[in-house]
Amino acid sequence: MKSLPMKLCRLLCSSLCLPLHLLKIIGLYRLYKRLFPLFAYNITFSYNDKMHKTKRELFRNVGRFAGRDGTLRLLEIGCGSGANFNFYPNGCTVICTDPNPHFDKYLRMSMDANDHLIYDGFIVVFGEDMSAVQDESVDVVVCTLVLCSVRNVQQVLQEVRRILRTGGAFYFLEHVASEPSSWTHFCQYVFEPLWYYLGDGCTVTRTTWKDLEAAGFAELHLQHMNVPEVTLMIRPHIMGYSIK
Repeated sequence: MKSLPMKLCRLLCSSLCLPLHLLKIIGLYRLYKRLFPLFAYNITFSYNDKMHKTKRELFRNVGRFAGRDGTLRLLEIGCGSGANFNFYPNGCTVICTDPNPHFDKYLRMSMDANDHLIYDGFIVVFGEDMSAVQDESVDVVVCTLVLCSVRNVQQVLQEVRRILRTGGAFYFLEHVASEPSSWTHFCQYVFEPLWYYLGDGCTVTRTTWKDLEAAGFAELHLQHMNVPEVTLMIRPHIMGYSIK
């Protein structure tokens, strides 16, 4: 339960965000969506430098989920500018999805820089509805720093289960809510209204591990971690993979 001072501080922050809220109502916030891919592309280099060892560890065994023919078909939800391409195994076929079409330019730059992969297109879709992707058609689904900004986490996870073949894996790396009694949680709760607009819908108080536990995967390999190298608001992370 939130204390009265916390609620008052959040209310103050929300009040300061009213101009941003009005911009969204009248449609001008869409201009920021055009600029956001540029910001995300540049932030990616800093985040990957700080998380390089973590991502290497996360994706080290992704090759074990290749199909019977030895090929690996991987779909990434919210691929953005392709921040994970460098960590995928040679010869992997990658299907890119993102709801923001303005990532296309930066995505193709990453594709050119990672020619060890085979690319099977860029589909502009929301993670909650990937009907353009056939049932049980991929070996691996990847989602990093995305479940914080989707509209319905459980719906995304059900779509993941639908498109994964039986025995396939869902890899994730997400920032999550901190311990309720921590200073980090106080900052997350108070400044979330502003962070939401600056981060293109990013929510920093989600307990995403609970959604993963309730999603119905056959196996769940999940670990909590703190990442002191990144900004305070997103230091608590979870990483791991689920098997259908």
